[in-house]
Amino acid sequence: MSYIANTSSEKKEMLKAAGIESGDMDDLFKCISPDLRPVSFDIPPGRSDLEVERYLLGLGKKNVTDLTYFLGGGFYDHYIPAAVDALVSRSEFYTAYTPYQPEASQGTLQAIYEFQSCICRLTGMDVSNASLYDGGTALYEAAMMAIRITGRNKIIMDGAVSPIYRKMIRSYTSNLSIEFVETPLFHGSRTSYRDEIDRFLDENTAAVILQNPNFFGTIDDHTDIAEKCHEKGILVIESVYPIALGILKSPREMGADIVTGEGQSLGIPLSFGGPYLGFMATKKEFVRKMPGRVVGVTTDSKGRRGFVLTLQTREQHIRREKATSNICSNEALCALRALIYMSLLGKEGLKKVAKLCMDKAEFAKKVLSEIKGVEVKKWPTFNEFIIKLPKDTSEVIGKLVQKGIAAGFPLSRYYKGMDEYLLVAVTEKRTKGEITALANALEDILWS
Repeated sequence: MSYIANTSSEKKEMLKAAGIESGDMDDLFKCISPDLRPVSFDIPPGRSDLEVERYLLGLGKKNVTDLTYFLGGGFYDHYIPAAVDALVSRSEFYTAYTPYQPEASQGTLQAIYEFQSCICRLTGMDVSNASLYDGGTALYEAAMMAIRITGRNKIIMDGAVSPIYRKMIRSYTSNLSIEFVETPLFHGSRTSYRDEIDRFLDENTAAVILQNPNFFGTIDDHTDIAEKCHEKGILVIESVYPIALGILKSPREMGADIVTGEGQSLGIPLSFGGPYLGFMATKKEFVRKMPGRVVGVTTDSKGRRGFVLTLQTREQHIRREKATSNICSNEALCALRALIYMSLLGKEGLKKVAKLCMDKAEFAKKVLSEIKGVEVKKWPTFNEFIIKLPKDTSEVIGKLVQKGIAAGFPLSRYYKGMDEYLLVAVTEKRTKGEITALANALEDILWS
């Protein structure tokens, strides 16, 4: 069955109407330079629905690998309760669109309101928006928000902030008059990078961007940095790993002004890189400078509880010069997944997941450090840590994949001179047997 119903005679008739008397489709593109033309229009014949389904299933099977994952770098293989998929797949959620007519979208608005409430409780902040595209976008929007609040145009980023996020921010702002300063990379030293940040603080600094845990998995208390920044009218932006907040000191307790993060770990599958979820929370005093949408609760003329879009800060809704961002939508379905996940786990469940991640990572550190030639960095970490191998990581990773293990993230991808360093992540899904198997396989590859 053909998906385009035009017959051969109809195609010739259309070409003739377009001035192509030959009826040859290729003649339609003669005006295009040869080097810019399609290589071929030799498209295979149409297939039936059943044939297409079988073909796509066959392609999909090529992507199926039975690997044990120790990969991280900002995206993690966490357990997702079956109820998350079951609930989010309901048609009223799955087919809902952005609430342009909020009074007719009470269910969607309530879900977003509850999501905002969960993010506020998780981060300790006063207000949250309805979500953003992903963690990197959220961090960029936070930087722009800080510039609007302070009227300054300098942003300082810690060198241990995710290289993915740093590249995104630089790309988004390449044509703007913003001064970015990245501190040198001190991924293990508490004092060194503090000294570097302090060195760059001045009256033109709008904000300092920090990450906790940082890209290397190291956890820290940034309270002292926040205090120094606030003395000079500088805001603190904290990028966080939401699962870690189950047991770590909250960003608000550290003095953060704006908090962002990647919400993939909150019930969203890895799924080849997306779609994911960015979240943002801040203090109440900054809410009118926050991008995106904010859903609130109120009562109608009859005293009934209802939900409204309290703030809509993009140019489609307000005068362009007053818009805080051109972000056009939020990741509502992903935010719903995150809400359901957090609701199912609850406060104690999230603590348990976080503690399992940390405890299992510590066990992995122990068994890997016992391998000859393997150095495990001793910095305080959450569920991710660096190991140094006696060989180039690219060779070792390839051999481990052949043994069914995705061992970690090679830091040489982003950092020069780190060919022997591997970033290993452990979530609650990894068992003692899997961690031991990683250690045994690694030792075998290094010394067999």
